[in-house]
Amino acid sequence: MAVKLRLKRMGKKRQPVYKVVAADVRSPRDGKFIEAIGLYNPKTNPVTIELNEDRALYWLGVGAQPTDTVKNLLSKKGILLKKELSSRGLSDEQIEVQISEWKKLQEAKLSKELKQLEDKKKTQAKKPEPEKETEVTSASEVKGAASDETGSKEKPAEG
Repeated sequence: MAVKLRLKRMGKKRQPVYKVVAADVRSPRDGKFIEAIGLYNPKTNPVTIELNEDRALYWLGVGAQPTDTVKNLLSKKGILLKKELSSRGLSDEQIEVQISEWKKLQEAKLSKELKQLEDKKKTQAKKPEPEKETEVTSASEVKGAASDETGSKEKPAEG
């Protein structure tokens, strides 16, 4: 039996919440599953990802294939990194050291992105918006100039 780690959609209309499940490949998206290993809520800010790390590692270890989205979720939580390090044959202490370093890097990246967003918002707030009235008056002046030109062409000057 081929097993996939995938999302099962739940929640109300336009308010999705997903369960991360281990399911048979042949079962439908929202159908029967073997085990629920986590929860993913894309509507919160920041996104909520809750995963049972031990069970996710178990299913990856026995050959379950994650879908693209679940693979991204697993990598954001560091579970794929942990699986890769353990498959290299590193000890648990070495794995924990490398994962803690990785988490520090992720936090630094996140704080940098937040700072950039705040700076961007501040610069947008400082920029004055162009006035629309000047555009309207210039358009009416253009219309008036166009009518003057057509008037002069209709009556040629005789002399």
